[in-house]
Amino acid sequence: MKTAIIIHGMPSKDEFYDPNTPSPSNFQFLSWLQKQLLIKDVIAQTPEMPNPYNPVYEVWKEVFEKFKIDEQTILVGHSCGGGFLVRWLSDNKIKVGKVVLVEPWIDIEKELKTGMFDFDIDANFPDRTEKTTIFYGEDCHPDLKLSIDKLKDTLVGVEIKELLGEREHFCKPTFPEILPELGLN
Repeated sequence: MKTAIIIHGMPSKDEFYDPNTPSPSNFQFLSWLQKQLLIKDVIAQTPEMPNPYNPVYEVWKEVFEKFKIDEQTILVGHSCGGGFLVRWLSDNKIKVGKVVLVEPWIDIEKELKTGMFDFDIDANFPDRTEKTTIFYGEDCHPDLKLSIDKLKDTLVGVEIKELLGEREHFCKPTFPEILPELGLN
């Protein structure tokens, strides 16, 4: 049975506690993507990660690993969620389905003090996936660009998709460009 796990990014603390801002798993295109997967009979989960404004790898890992993860599992991560997946896939030598990282952030400048991204990237983790794709915008934030450049220079066998246009491309409520990468077009 095909399943999917979609991991959200890292909001600011003020954004997280703002009652007018959607929860991280419902922010931007994530709830739309979950629905697209569900209507294609893919059981899709978008877990809320604990303290997302101050992420701790071991805590996020505990929540993430409550789900069955195998060769039938699609993994999607946005920003910090994409960075989390890079670390998890580097640390765990299991085969998974398709992996899509949307502007993944791995904190190259070491802004976080939680140890979230204190790890060595396994350059060959894409060999254990059905396919790994990284999406990023041509004018993404400089912190994201540093992470993307590091991943582009390190990972073997990953497909890179640069999207042209406005800076807030991934902040929209839909993201149709992702569907072909997941086999949902």
